[in-house]
This record gives sequence, structure tokens and C-alpha cells, in this order.
Amino acid sequence: MTLPDERYRSVIRTRQLLLNLCNPDHTPGIPDIIREEAMWCLQHYPTEYWMDQVAEQMPGVFAKEMEPVYRLIKKYEDKNNETT
Repeated sequence: MTLPDERYRSVIRTRQLLLNLCNPDHTPGIPDIIREEAMWCLQHYPTEYWMDQVAEQMPGVFAKEMEPVYRLIKKYEDKNNETT
């Protein structure tokens, strides 16, 4: 089960990982082919700006943050949906 805020953070952290892979100062010893692939992936990867736009328009899919009560309810709903 993945919650909207977890999904949001995952996309943001993956972007940072790709950026780090492109920078030899952050990740020495990475083969050039990996750096090139990371650069290719980043060409159309959503920036934080676009993730914020998506989170605003689709809070059920991506959310920058979730209220603790809503998080609890969402986990309960997801758990019940998995068992039915």
C-alpha cells in the first residue's frame, strides 16, 4: 500500500538520485553509460514544480503532505480494499 504523500516523496527522491548519478562529484566511479542513461531519464522527468501542480490537481494520487487523520483513514480504506 502506497499513500499519496509517499508516492510524491518517492518521485522527488528518485529525481535527486538521478541528479546525483549525473554528477561525478557525488557518485565517483559510476560508468559513463549509467550517467548518460540518468541524464536521458531526467530530460522529461517531472521537477518539483510539476509534482506540486499534480499534487494540487490530484491529491488522491500525489500529495505533498497528508493530514494525520486522513492518513489513518486512507490506510484503513486501503487495507479493507486489499482483503475484499
